Amino acid sequence: MSTLQTQLNQLAQNFADAVLDAVRSSPLQDLLGDGRTARNDRSAPQANGSPGPKARRSSGRRPRRSAEDIAKALDQVVALVQKHGDGLRAEQIRDELGLQAKEMPRILKEGFTTKKLKSKGQKRATTYFAK
Repeated sequence: MSTLQTQLNQLAQNFADAVLDAVRSSPLQDLLGDGRTARNDRSAPQANGSPGPKARRSSGRRPRRSAEDIAKALDQVVALVQKHGDGLRAEQIRDELGLQAKEMPRILKEGFTTKKLKSKGQKRATTYFAK
């Protein structure tokens, strides 16, 4: 064996011996613990008996967008609709721009109030045009 392998084997053996000594010298309760993992268990009660903080769940809501973000998205929608003279439905706009369905109502509403967009049709058959 090479000297490097010999050194590595010796270090590994020393480490294993140290771990075993630590385990043997520890009380059984320390080894078994109280059922919690080593990381901070948020669901476990705190020392004062009160339950720990609840894990925050995502509500599925999008973060609030600024007026600039909405204006930028509206400009993209208007440019896309202008390219298609026969208009586009909301699903087509979403697919082309990679937007989510939840984003569209605010953008379209802003387009109507600023008179950058007009529509024809009802519900899913609504087609949007640029003015």
